Parts: sequence; C-alpha cells; structure tokens
Amino acid sequence: MTDSSADLAALAKGGKTNVFGFLLRLAARIPFLFIAGRIYGPEALGRLAYTVIVIEFAAQLATLGLKRGLALQLTNEDRDAAHIAWDALLVVLAASAIFTALLVSFPQAMFPNSAIRGLDRMMGGLVFVIAATEIMLAALAYRFDVAATVRARALVEPWTLSIAAAVLSFWSLKDGLLVSYALSMVGAFGAALVPFVRSYGWPRKWVPSSYALRKLVRRNLPLAASDAIEWGSRRVDVAILGLFVGPAVVGIYYVAQQLASLPQKLKTSFDPVLGPVITRNLELGDRRAVAAAICRAGFWIVAAQLGIALALGIPGAAIMGLIGKAGVFVGGNGILAMLLLAEVLAALAVVSESALVYIARYRNLAISLTALGLQIGLSFAFILLAKAEGWPAVWMAMGPAVALAISIGVGAVAKAWLAARELGAPIVILRWPMLAAAAVAAAIGGIATGTPEWSEILIGIPSMLAIYLWIIWRFAFEPEDRALFQRTARDPG
Repeated sequence: MTDSSADLAALAKGGKTNVFGFLLRLAARIPFLFIAGRIYGPEALGRLAYTVIVIEFAAQLATLGLKRGLALQLTNEDRDAAHIAWDALLVVLAASAIFTALLVSFPQAMFPNSAIRGLDRMMGGLVFVIAATEIMLAALAYRFDVAATVRARALVEPWTLSIAAAVLSFWSLKDGLLVSYALSMVGAFGAALVPFVRSYGWPRKWVPSSYALRKLVRRNLPLAASDAIEWGSRRVDVAILGLFVGPAVVGIYYVAQQLASLPQKLKTSFDPVLGPVITRNLELGDRRAVAAAICRAGFWIVAAQLGIALALGIPGAAIMGLIGKAGVFVGGNGILAMLLLAEVLAALAVVSESALVYIARYRNLAISLTALGLQIGLSFAFILLAKAEGWPAVWMAMGPAVALAISIGVGAVAKAWLAARELGAPIVILRWPMLAAAAVAAAIGGIATGTPEWSEILIGIPSMLAIYLWIIWRFAFEPEDRALFQRTARDPG
C-alpha cells in the first residue's frame, strides 16, 4: 500500500469509527435531554448552559492550541514522543491553574444570573480535567486510535451525564445537573488517561525544559487563538441571547444546540486524524496530496452531516416535543433547523482549516476573526429587530442561529478559497448525487411529518437515513471510497 493509500485508509477507518461514535452519542444525548427537560426544566438547563460555556471556554484557552498543534510537534521533533506529550500536559496544567484560580475567585462569571451556593465555585476545577482530556485524545488520535475518543466522548461522558442526572434528581433539582456534568467530565478524563498511559507510557528520564515549554507555547499561540475563535462562534450565540431573554428561553436554545452539536463532534474529531496526514505530506512537500485528503475527508464529513441534519431537522418539532412537558420546547424546532444548517456549512471550513493552521495560520486567524465579528454584529441586529417588532422571545432566539449560519457560510467559502490557493489544487467537496440523496430523503421526511409523532420518529427518521445512505453509497461514492471503506471493514485493526 502506498503512503497516500495508507493515509486515506486511516481516514476511512477514522471516519467509520466517528460515524459509529455519533450514533452512540445520539443514543446517550437524547435520554439526558429528556431527563433534563422533563424533570429539571428549561430554567435549570439555562443555568447549566451558562456554566458550561464559561468552563469549556476556559478549558479551550488552556489547551493553547495543542489539540491540533500536538500533531505537528510529534511529527517534526526528534525527541521521545512520550516526553513531547507530557510536555503538552504540563503546559496545559499550568494554563489551567490560572483559569481555575480566576473562576474559583470570581464564580459570578459562571453564574451571572443566579446566586452562588454550595459547591458552585468548585466547578472551576474542571478546567484542567477538560483540557487534559482533549490533549490526551489528540495524542492518541495521532496514532490513529480514534476508538479512544469514541469511548470517552460517546460512551463514558454522555452516559455518565444521563445516568447521574436521573439519579441526582432525587437529591437536588437545583444542583443535580451541575454535579452530573462534573461527573461526566471526570469520567471522560479517566477514559482518556488509561489508553494514553498504555500508548505513551509514563515519562522516563523526562526533564521538562523551560525553553522547550516556552517554545511549545509560542509556536501554538496562533492555533490557540483560532481554536478559541472557532469554539467561541458556537457559544457566543447563547451568551448574547442571555442578555435579552430569560433562562427558560436560553434553556430551549440550549436543547436545540445540544442536538445540533452532535454532528459537530463528527467533524472536529477528524482534526487529530487529518493532522498526521497533513503534516507528513507537508514535510514531503506534496501539497496536492494534502488537498486530496482534505477533499475526500471533507466529502465524507459533509455527506454524513447533511444526512444527520435532514434526519434531525425535518422531524424537529416532534423531537423537541419529546424533551419537555406540555410542548414547552417545540418552539425551538426552527432554531434546531438553522443550527443544523450551520453545522453542514461549517464542515467545509473545518477541513480547509485543517491545512491552513499549518500553512497560513495568521490569514486563517484573520478570516475566523472576521466571521466571528460578522456573527456578533448580525446576532445583535436580528435580536434588536425582533424586539422592536414585538416578536415572541422564542422567535427572537432565531436571530443568533441565523447569524451563526450566515457567518459560518461566509468563513467557509473564504477558507476553502485560501486553502485551494495555498495548496495549488481545488478544494471540491460537493458531489452532485448528494443533492439528489438529500431531495429524496427530504421528500420521505415530509411524508413522515404527516403521521403521528411516534411514527415520524421511529419510522420516518430511519427511513430517511436508509434511503439517503443508499444513494450516497451507490451514486456519490467513487470506487476508491467504497474500496477504502470495505478494506477497513475487513481490517478492523
């Protein structure tokens, strides 16, 4: 097998594992949203949403871009891989300590609209847990161990969250969700630590160098900024919305966001898999191979996400109706549809950025900043327009979702153009049979919406996915795609 074929086979294997992981996340996330919506209610969900935004943003900053930058360090440096990986964890520990101290000292940042009580301020201690988990999973993905990510993110984390939320509801309806979230993050940390130590081992003869650590931080700062902007673009909508509406509406938006973010994990978990392929080919000077990997992986991601968006978006009212009592969440189905569209558009940006962070990191950062500014400006404009027109609060919540879709689409086109120019090859992800598959699936979904809700969900969604995937496999997949996926099926190791 040639190096190029081996790279694509690795991507195919990672892609299949990620799709499986998505199904596991979906199976676990729905019970949590059902429990949280029906037992705790939208206000408790809104409080959790604010807390998660602040903690995970701090954790994102604390990774210092090493979630993606670690692949470059492991590829280019001659030192022991375990030493490089543990250097990264040490840097993350130092950065996390700063953010933890700030959040423990000023817990109002996590709970701006509610009183601080009990162990609320201790939630800041999760920063290192979350950041270190990301680094360990990135190190494992560098060695193409995507299964570790699936176990941590699709099994341990969501199922711990769902089970703990159910059990702790008997203890406290005020704090049960927060404690459940903390337990799920600690569980994911443990699920990442065990395979990480098994793969890289404990560091032997490891003497951290202050010079090497400073160099590591300095080199990855542009990546850190880019990651923070990309992450922030998915959370700033909730932050802005919370300035104009109450926690209950924020809770409805949060439910839609959680459902829409399920396919987001599909593309972001490709980053560590694409990283080694891109860095190796860049080192060899083969930029066309990089473009080929981006196009193929991009097609797989977009094809999967488009199918997921249709399956969750068309029966959106029925799905949102399952979450809470008396249809309190049903009004968020339009938000869900718009956020799912944003995720499809974001796939093009993510795969293009996978190369840009190595070959045009500052220009990539400029595009990300511009898109974020556009999103913030449009969010305020749409919300203020809705407020001036006297529209209901749930309609007002559509503004940030629409702004997100527009800004992500603009950024995606700009990043694809820049990647194509830098790599000297076009970035073409769309294949026309995808549109036919989407049209047929949408027609089936439209018919299903005229049936009872149980039928719409239990029969309509599987039918949509089945026909969509069959058309994609039969007409959109090229012979090489099918050969890669069939080969990885015969060679699971």
